[in-house]
This record gives sequence, structure tokens and C-alpha cells, in this order.
Amino acid sequence: MTGRLIDGHIHIENGDYTLDWIQQFVDRAVEMELDEIRLLEHNYMFKEFEPMYDTVRSCSDFVNNWFIRKACKKSYEQYLDLIDKVRSKQYPVSIKFGLEVCYFKDYEELIKEQTKDKGFDFLLGSIHFVDNFAFDHTAQLWEGIDVDKIYRDYFEDSIDLARSKVFDGLGHPDSIKLFGHRPSFDLADYYERLAIALSDSNMYADQNSGAQRRCPDTAPLGMDKELIKALRRHNVKIITSSDAHRPEDVGYKIKELMKYGGNTNVDCYDIQTKA
Repeated sequence: MTGRLIDGHIHIENGDYTLDWIQQFVDRAVEMELDEIRLLEHNYMFKEFEPMYDTVRSCSDFVNNWFIRKACKKSYEQYLDLIDKVRSKQYPVSIKFGLEVCYFKDYEELIKEQTKDKGFDFLLGSIHFVDNFAFDHTAQLWEGIDVDKIYRDYFEDSIDLARSKVFDGLGHPDSIKLFGHRPSFDLADYYERLAIALSDSNMYADQNSGAQRRCPDTAPLGMDKELIKALRRHNVKIITSSDAHRPEDVGYKIKELMKYGGNTNVDCYDIQTKA
């Protein structure tokens, strides 16, 4: 195993925006022998992004109730202030800050407007809704769903995300497999097209252990090996991540992910947000 140990996808939403809260993530990173952590928030935590969810909320009582329960609970200004405070301190690990943004093609301009010149080190674009279907919320929502169609639309949306050139990375590129559903067709062509789009946009792929942590019985660790091969063929950078939402999950199976194609080319990758 070679390369720096990075956890590139850590959420801090379950605590207050204080240096004491950040220190808990740092302490765990040191314990896990990490060199770098990348902290972020879901964009839906801030009211500035609320309009993006109007359609998915109107199409599903489940999503609407989830949004009311979870979203718009944090202050965007306070998050940005926290970033400045952390950057004024010295820590034993490198810390970068960003935002994980749900990708909706019709809201690319809003995303650019709300993230431009905010001082983020990176923007991570992710697919969490396909045809207004919240595929990664709970397994019960898959009942009666056309799996093949959802897979096709998921990867078409992922390719559009990559081509948008709004983001620096693609979060958990094949998390559609979270609950064990698989299409009846070969995904090789989609893997190839996605790898080409990421390469053309100079984006990295998020080699994420979060799905396996959430659903160990149905989700394998990290990306499909054929997808990793496609990414390597097109020199797409790969960065390991835990998708932690609490300090104790920081570094979850990062070392194992490194064995399956993690943190490629990161030493020469200077992160610069595209928005």
C-alpha cells in the first residue's frame, strides 16, 4: 500500500460549528493514521439551496417529510466562518473544507451562484435522486421500481454531472447498488462513458466505504472493480473516503480501500473549485 492516507468525505452536520467539534474529527484521524481529512456539509443543510428540492418534495411525501426533518438546519454564514477559524489553527493532519451538492441539472446556475467565491477547497457533486426517486434513503422505496431504468438514468445523470464542469469530484459514483439491486444488463459502457467524462473535466472519483458501512449485507466495499479499471484507463484520480457523519467513523476501511484503487495521483493534484 502506497500513497497518502486520505479520508475525503466527512460530514460534520451532527455537531455545532466549533473548534472543539472539529478537534474530535482530527483526533480520530490521528488515531487512524490519516494524513488528510476533507470535511464538508450536505448543501441541503442550508436554506440557500432549498429551491433545488421543490420537485422531489412535491413528488414524494417521504422525501418532503425527510426534508422538513433534516434540511435547512444550519447557517451557511456560520459554516464559512468555521472554515476561516480552522484555517487559522495548526493541526497534525491536513484539513480541507468543501460542500457535497445534490446534482439537479436544472439548478447548475444556482449551484454556481451559491458556491462561487465562498472559499471552498472542493465541491463534491453527488446523485441522490433519480427521476425524483430517493434511491438511497431506504430499501422499502425500491418496491415496484424498474431497476433497469433507474440504473440507466442514474448513470446518465452522473455523466451529465461530470460534463457540467461545476464540481471537483463525483461522490460515491456507483452508490445505486446500496441495497443490492442490480440491472439485467452490463454496465461496462456506462463505466467507460463516465470515466471519459470525469477525465475530460479533470474530476476525481470518490472511492467510498460509506455504503458498505450502512448496508454490509448488500453493498460491497467501494466501487465496482470494473468501474475502477475504467477510471484508471482514463487517468481519473481516485480519493478514498468514509462518508463519516460522526467522528468515530472517520477513516472507516480507508486502508482496505487503498488496496482496491484509492488515492491515485493525489500528490500532484492541486484542488481548485470550478464554480
